[in-house]
Amino acid sequence: MKRLGTTSFFVPAVLLAALAVTPAAAQVTVRAGTLHTVSGAPIENAVVIAGADGTIEWVGPAAEANIPDGVDVLEAAVVTPGLVDARSVVGLSGALNSNVGPVRDQDQLERSSPLQPDLRAIDAYDANETLVEWVRSYGVTTLHTGHGPGALVSGQTMIAKTRGRNVEQATLMPVRMLAATLGNAVSSNFQSPGTSAKGIAMLRSALHGAQAYLDQVRKAEEAGGDENGGDSGDGEEDGDAKPSPQPPPRDLSKEALGQVLDGELSLLVTANTVAEMASALRLQQEFGFDLVLDSAAESYLLLEEIREAGVPVLLHPTMSRVRNGSYETAATLADAGIPFAIQTGFEGYVPKTRVLLWEAAIAAANGLGMERALEAVTLSPARILGIDDRVGSIEVGKDADLALFDGDPFEYTSHICGVIIESEVMSAECR
Repeated sequence: MKRLGTTSFFVPAVLLAALAVTPAAAQVTVRAGTLHTVSGAPIENAVVIAGADGTIEWVGPAAEANIPDGVDVLEAAVVTPGLVDARSVVGLSGALNSNVGPVRDQDQLERSSPLQPDLRAIDAYDANETLVEWVRSYGVTTLHTGHGPGALVSGQTMIAKTRGRNVEQATLMPVRMLAATLGNAVSSNFQSPGTSAKGIAMLRSALHGAQAYLDQVRKAEEAGGDENGGDSGDGEEDGDAKPSPQPPPRDLSKEALGQVLDGELSLLVTANTVAEMASALRLQQEFGFDLVLDSAAESYLLLEEIREAGVPVLLHPTMSRVRNGSYETAATLADAGIPFAIQTGFEGYVPKTRVLLWEAAIAAANGLGMERALEAVTLSPARILGIDDRVGSIEVGKDADLALFDGDPFEYTSHICGVIIESEVMSAECR
């Protein structure tokens, strides 16, 4: 075993040592001038030891580290957890931004119907899409991605690591939320619903239909499933026996909405205006599902209601051209004690994929500050997504997902100089 000395070490602005190609899930050690664990205070002159099983084995001051012989050692000025993009369409939306022709790489929105809860992101996710590698090169190691806004219910989301040769290798959680949209974004894509009231009415009707479907299924299950009409079991003659309730024909759309009603999936509602968000909160109160607000441009005008409802917010990209958006909304939500995360989202113009680091940096410069901004793209989204036992902070036992920088991650002149996912060195070049 090699033990580091007690003297502190200086990490140059751009320095990555021992850059041999690392096999998947091989053990690797990272030395950081400053290590942001996010779950605790930053550690100066720190070491992270990533195990062969893909998890973090040890974290702490360099002076106390015991580095196993023969492992690759990477060095960087600043190390953070791998970034978690709270809301994206990457993997369904491609780099070429093409809907026509021989190359079509825009699968995030199906326009044949405004209500399609049965669509699954996992059936469209392309792990080899160029955009997956591109966002990874900027430190994003985990994506909450799937069908984008623009339909009343556009489909199911998934959580993926930005690695793997196929969707099976990339998937962290195959289904996480059901994506819905309120407001003008829907009417611009579909003739119906044409108004906000019609959209809410259609969504309420769909949820009531799903509830009735669940009731039928449960009654049939409780009856015991006699396919021949049931057996009274109480001595009545066959002519007097009542037939057992039969399950309804399988309906994938109602099943997906039923998972929302049963609390198995969250309903992710893209809503920007006060009226749209208030409608989403009323739906949540009526049906009791787990609601997550998406984009929420005017959330700073509805702080008390959002906080009382206990609803988290996946905030629009700070620099997005959303109506009544503000650079200071992230700081306002943080000060109000409302759980939130910053996302890259989706917008119908080029570029459709934003750089998560830059969006967090603008929020940091507008009242959020460095530490809270870093949490908003790491541990906070991990908590909201329910995956903070694996990602979002640098702690022993969690996935060894790390981003290496040559300076302040939110400084424009800094570069990301290495990305590690589950102990695998995915890149080791500054960009």
